[in-house]
Amino acid sequence: MTLDIVDFHNHHVPTAFTPTTLLHAPSNQQARWEAINTLLADEDALVAATHAGDISARVVNIPTALIADQQGRVPPGTEQRINDLLADLVARHSGRVIGLASIDAYSGDAGGREVERAVQQLGLRGIFVDSASGDDFIDAPIARPTLAAAAELGVPVFVHPINPPLSRKLATYGRVGTLYARGTSNAAALVALIEGGVFDELPGLKTVFTNLAIGGLLLSGAFAGPRPDGTDITTLLRRHVHIDTMGFNPILLRAAVALLGAQNVLIGSDWPIVDTGPLRGRVEQLLSDAGVAEHTDRRAIAGGNARRLLLTPERASA
Repeated sequence: MTLDIVDFHNHHVPTAFTPTTLLHAPSNQQARWEAINTLLADEDALVAATHAGDISARVVNIPTALIADQQGRVPPGTEQRINDLLADLVARHSGRVIGLASIDAYSGDAGGREVERAVQQLGLRGIFVDSASGDDFIDAPIARPTLAAAAELGVPVFVHPINPPLSRKLATYGRVGTLYARGTSNAAALVALIEGGVFDELPGLKTVFTNLAIGGLLLSGAFAGPRPDGTDITTLLRRHVHIDTMGFNPILLRAAVALLGAQNVLIGSDWPIVDTGPLRGRVEQLLSDAGVAEHTDRRAIAGGNARRLLLTPERASA
């Protein structure tokens, strides 16, 4: 049976913006990022795999980090402009592109209002936020309006890694050093939501983390204490947390399925930051190598879980 593959983790930068990734890339990564920048702006490349039948759909975000200045800043109103352009992109490629609104979760009530506008007026199916900003992780009170709006509207929150201060120290160790630093930000954000009580406060909140957060998932599963409502940590995680397959490592996929269940794992490639060609064969090989044998589990991970999360949102209270 042919798998319905929905890739949850894809980036794009419309031609209305200029990528600034070369400002932050080390000298030995400049050529790689020049090639990535070309793909980021190429709308035809973004949808080519869906037209070729390699995958069914891409879930797309437009990160402000890719267009920020040297200090990581973007002009006021950038998120609103991004989300308008993303809604146009979705309309041009209906069914092939699913949009996640870019939200500045650390802007207080303004973030919550943009979630409502992006979902209710623009029709975007989820939101994309940074793991942290300055000294604040995603559990900070300033980010609560964004998370509360997403929970109320029943849309998932993709919590994406950032380059923390540790990145500068670890960049000398190449790509693995950079990924480790970014993974710490993503894993710490997951721990913050759990231990900061956000999932207890917002029972309707659904999150998606990249596979770089696996350390936070493993440590929480092993060492987290009793929950206020008496449920165990596995129940809490499976109620609120999804993780993607970034890196396509079967060992990590087995660990994620063991902790979260197959219903909480999503195919996510990090295109075009990571682009190794056609995806279908890689997905099938990954599922096979990880020992995902049940047809229902394979279908769920390949695309079913993403489609379930991204169904036309309705208010959780409806």
